[in-house]
Parts: sequence; structure tokens; C-alpha cells
Amino acid sequence: MNITLLTSEIAIICLSLLIIILDLLLPRFETRRSLGYLAAAGVAGVFAYTCTQYGVSATVYQGLFTLDSFALFFKQIFLLAILLTLLFSFDYVEGLAKYQGEFYALLLLAVAGMMIMASANDLLTVFIGTELMTVTFYILVGYQFNSSKSSEAGMKYMILGSVSSAVLLYGVSWVYGCTGSIVFEQIAKHANTSLGMLFGFGLIVAGLFFKMALIPFHMWAPEIYEGAPTPITAMLSMGSKVAGLAVLLRMVFIAFVPMQAYWGGIVSIIAAITMIGGTVIAMWQTNIKRMMAYSSITQAGYMIVGLLSADASGIKSVLFYAMLYMFANVGVFATIIAVKKHHGSNEIKDFSGLAQQSPLLAVVMTVSLLSMAGIPPMAGFAGKLYVFSTVIEKGYLWLGLLGFVMSMISVYYYLNVTKVIYMNEPCVQKEFIVSQPLRIAALISLLATLWIGIYPGPLAELANTAARSLSIL
Repeated sequence: MNITLLTSEIAIICLSLLIIILDLLLPRFETRRSLGYLAAAGVAGVFAYTCTQYGVSATVYQGLFTLDSFALFFKQIFLLAILLTLLFSFDYVEGLAKYQGEFYALLLLAVAGMMIMASANDLLTVFIGTELMTVTFYILVGYQFNSSKSSEAGMKYMILGSVSSAVLLYGVSWVYGCTGSIVFEQIAKHANTSLGMLFGFGLIVAGLFFKMALIPFHMWAPEIYEGAPTPITAMLSMGSKVAGLAVLLRMVFIAFVPMQAYWGGIVSIIAAITMIGGTVIAMWQTNIKRMMAYSSITQAGYMIVGLLSADASGIKSVLFYAMLYMFANVGVFATIIAVKKHHGSNEIKDFSGLAQQSPLLAVVMTVSLLSMAGIPPMAGFAGKLYVFSTVIEKGYLWLGLLGFVMSMISVYYYLNVTKVIYMNEPCVQKEFIVSQPLRIAALISLLATLWIGIYPGPLAELANTAARSLSIL
């Protein structure tokens, strides 16, 4: 058994345990910021290690855990997301007093769960990874103990998340009963289109759609995004959504291939109502975190469109879009944290005059939002071009046109924020302080979003390699 295939996950878990131990031993509150730097340095080291693993294709634990380029691509998304989130969350975490170590440790454990989900090759490992991620998020969403909104959001997320997990596990039991196996390759050999099999598959997909906040499984997202601490909102938007996508892709293209005739129509309808619903409701939001909640719902709709192509080009478009969405999200939430620290609230009007107070963050916010809208030369344009072109080639012209129309409509609420940033006067006349780590995270987001938009070739090639590593392709 080649245990080295689990090196990345083991390293992240050991890093979280080390942070908890050091948090107990460090004598002064002022020294605990070093825990954040340790976490960031450790994650950066693990990310560097994963770069050396491309080309590996092997399994461990009798095929239940697999390491291939597909899993590595998603793991690198998660690691980059947590690394940049750590950088822009130092200021927030300093307000948690004695709970800093636990915050960093729980974030790392959530990422470990995401990484397990990306490599899971059976339904039980999927469930274990999902629960490791979601249970830690239950705690982190309610981590702002002096906020009633945060406590309420944590409770709601726990209740709704538990229901979705139960639905997913019930679906697993049906699939096991129909096929006699929980391993993806074995399921594919014994899969059929019986009523029990379809029912189990539907329940599993419903549980994953909840994690991705696709309509009509989105009811948790707006209030949880608004009530959760902003760094956790960012990770929910980037990590939880993309982890569910990783599992869904591996299951659909390996375990449930015989059911393509059934899930194609369902996915197209879910994608359409998600794009429409998220876009329309986002237009009416005055709170930036609620607006981003509905925006992320719309973005999830764009992502699953690529599943309809049922080939490597479709998977490549989804992977490419997931990576650039992560970078754009970092830029938005880094700016939200800075504005929240300055104004004490998350209303869109609080961004008034940001261009005068912090030109860098104003540019970062604008570029990130325009990338999400799909405006060239930002990265989002290339991502949406890949996604929509693949489904149009497969005969889903109406869905491609719908996605284009919704992207144009979304420009309205994204530009509404930029209008406030550049055309309004500052609400508060005091110095706008931005920490150096937050500046670094914002700058990385800005450069990556522009670079991928102008020169998408290297990322597209990496996504293509990852897509073709799925054995069914």
C-alpha cells in the first residue's frame, strides 16, 4: 500500500494539530498572529509539493482513494483558496482573542475534507470527506460568538446541512442495494436504469447540489453567507461549491455513465433555473454578502453547464472556470473584509468612495466583478467562452444563449457596485487601513485574473490534462 499518495492530506491534518498545540503553548495574545503565518507557510509548502505529483495515476486502500491529475487540479484550487483566505483574514482573526488557533485549525480540517472528496473513488469516502468539510463549517459559520446573526446562521446551516447529508447517505444505500458495491468502477459495471437505481442516483445528486447551492437546493446560501464570518463566506463560496463539483464530475463520468440519458435533461433544467434565479434575485440586494451569495449560485449554474458535453472538453471547461472563479472570489472578499473593518457593515453603500481611499482595492474589486460577469479581457470571459462553446457544440444552443444573456444582465448589479466605488463620496472621513497580507492576497487575485484572461493557454492545458486523467475518457 503506497501511503505516500495521502501525503498532502496527512500534512494538512498534522499542520492543523500543530497549530492547536502551539496555540495552547504560546503565552501571549500578541504572538498568536504567528499561527496564521505558520498555517499559510504550511499550506504553501503542501501546494508546492502537489506540483511535483502531476503525471501520477495510482490508487490506495483497494482503490477507494485515487490520486490523478484530476484530483490534483482540484486540490490545488482548495490549497490556493485557503492560502489566500488566510492572508486576507489575519485582521479578522485577531478579533477572536483566544480562539485564533482553533479558527486556523478548523479551516485546515475543512480543506482536508475537500481534498479527500477530490480523490474519493467510492461513495463512503465521498461521505467521509463531505462530513469532515461540512461539520467544521457548521462550527466556523457560527464562530462569531458575539453576533446573533452568526449563531443563527450556524444553527440553520447545521440543520439544513444535516438533512442534505442524510439524503446523500440514503441515496448511497439505494445504489449499494442495486449494485452491491460502493466503488465507482464496480458501480459502473453493475449500473442499470431500474427505478431503485435512478432513485438512489437522484438522492446523491440532490445532496451534492445542496453543497453547490444550486436552485432549488439554494435556500441556505443567502442567510448563511450574510451571517457567517467573511473569511468563512469566502471559503463556502469557493471551497464547498468546488468540492461538490469535483465529486459530481468523478461520479457522473465514471460511476453513473449508463444514466447519461437521464441526467442530461435534468442538469440542463437545473442549470437554466439556477442561472436565471441567481441573476434576477441578485439585482435587488443591498448587502454585498447577500449579493455575492446569489452571484455564487449563478456561477454554480455556469459550472454545471459543462457536464452536458459529456466529454473531456466539457470537463476541461468546468475545471478552467473553477480555477478562475476562485481567483475572482478572493479579490471580492478581500475587499469586503477591508471595507467591513473600516465601516463596520457589509452594505453596498459602504463602498462609496473606495477609489479615493484605496485605489488598489477599488481596481481589484472592479476587475474581479467584471471577471465574474464575463467581460473581456478578464479571465471570466475565457471561462464562459469555453463552457458555453462546449455545450453549444453538443446541441444545447438555447442553454448557451441563456447563459450569455444572464451574463449580460449580471453586469448590471456588478457595475452597480463599481458605480458606488468610483462615483460616490466616502461615507466615513478617516484613514483607510489595509494590512500588508491582505494587499498581497488582493494583488495576487488581480494579477491572476488579468493574466488568465490575456493568456489562458497554460491553465487551459493544465485543465485539459486533468480532464483526460479520468479513466472513462
